[in-house]
Parts: sequence; C-alpha cells; structure tokens
Amino acid sequence: MVLKRERKGRILYLTLNRPESRNAIDPEMVLSLVAAWEEYRDDKGLRCAVVTGSGDKAFSAGADLEKLVPIFTGARMPESEAEKKVKNDPTLLNRALLRDFELYKPVVAAVNGYAIGAGLEILYATDIRIAAEGVKFGLQEVKWAIFPSGGSSVYLPRQIPYARAMEILLTGELVEANEALGFGLVNRVVPGERLLEEAERYAKIIAKNGPLALWAVKKAVRENSGLTIREALQRESDIAAPVFSSKDACEGPKAFKEKREPQYTGE
Repeated sequence: MVLKRERKGRILYLTLNRPESRNAIDPEMVLSLVAAWEEYRDDKGLRCAVVTGSGDKAFSAGADLEKLVPIFTGARMPESEAEKKVKNDPTLLNRALLRDFELYKPVVAAVNGYAIGAGLEILYATDIRIAAEGVKFGLQEVKWAIFPSGGSSVYLPRQIPYARAMEILLTGELVEANEALGFGLVNRVVPGERLLEEAERYAKIIAKNGPLALWAVKKAVRENSGLTIREALQRESDIAAPVFSSKDACEGPKAFKEKREPQYTGE
C-alpha cells in the first residue's frame, strides 16, 4: 500500500508509504493520490486532511527517478498498468501534486522528513505546514537538467520572498527547517515526536469551523491571486454571498448566543 488512508471523524489522514524509497512518488502513488484527493473533495463529511510521510527520513524525496521520471523523458517505455496510465495522461501527476486540481478544503501538512522536488511541490497546495526539527526542503531538478514543473515557478515565488524562491529554484541547494520557518514556507517547527500531535491539533480546530466558510475562504485566497484589487474585492463578494445565505451562517451566531457548540451541516 503506497498510500495509507485513514479517516478519523471529519479528518482524513494520508500517509505517503514507500519508506524504502524515501516515499518517492511512483506511478502507483500518483493514482492513489488522485483517488484520495477526489474522495476528500467529494465527501461532505470530511472537513480537513492531514498529509504526512512514513518513517522519519523523508516526507517525500520527490518523483521516483527510476519508476516515474524515465517514462516521461522517454528513457524507457511504460510497463505496468499504472505506468501506462500515467504516461498516457500527464494530468494525473499534476492532480496528484494538487498542481492544478481544484481543492478548496483545508489541508495540513506534517513534514516528517526531507521534502525534495515533487515532495516540496505538493506542499504548495497545503494551508498549514508543520515541520519536524532537522527537516530539509529543496528543488534539485536543475542539478539533473530537468524542470521543477509541479508548479514551483508559479507558486513558490507567490508564497515566499522572490529572492529566497529564486535561490531555491536556481541553486538546487537544500534549506533547513528553521530557515524555512524564517521566510514563511512553514508555520511551525517542532520535535519529531510532537509532529503529528501538532498537525492534528490544527486539523481538529479547523474541522470544527463552518465548512462552507472554510472552503470559500480558501477559494477566495487562491482565485484572487494575480487579480487587481478591484477585481479581487468583487470576486471576494461573489464568493462570500452564498456563505452568508447558508443555514450554517444562521447556526453559528445562534450557537454562540446560546453558548453551545455549533452543529454545522455544510448547507
């Protein structure tokens, strides 16, 4: 099982599970991730997802240089059914990495080890990122004369300062967790034994909030990037309107007034 899926209440836990290969993403994992993200997107009972990796060495070492990259470069022909599917439909890899997959539900990342290449790129679509002490991040594609095409040239300079983004993109050198914290790539750095506990703490807080409001906030933030202020404010109003007219928007203030936990239905 290259991807473990576990549901606990309203939270979906996804664990990249190829520790022998530092959780490198192979064709089978691509297909498993696409299926998992689609499940999460479509299941109204799920309010937050937590993604992490097996072991303590790597969150993910990126695209598998033996099993995935060669079928795209033409270095070898696809053999397994999973390899054939990924080769014939390149959008599958993009969807697995959330590069251009419309997912407006919150995702918390528990970065347990090295996040390299595609292992870093999948983090761009996550919203809260907790890293274990000693973790390193990097995009080493230029060292192997390939392009970090999982959205790095688009998302990274929008999420951290330009000069730091270009340093990561052009040198291929690795960045320490505390350094990544300093320029905002991650939210917190914690001891490894506390990593999942801290990620789960965030996930539980998020899962209690109004789901329509959560999805609308993430949608607005992602879609408004690049728009003019006037356009973005109008788009914000368009996205916010259905939230204010929802049943949940009535339930929230009512529960607050009655000093009880709100019972949100996503309607």
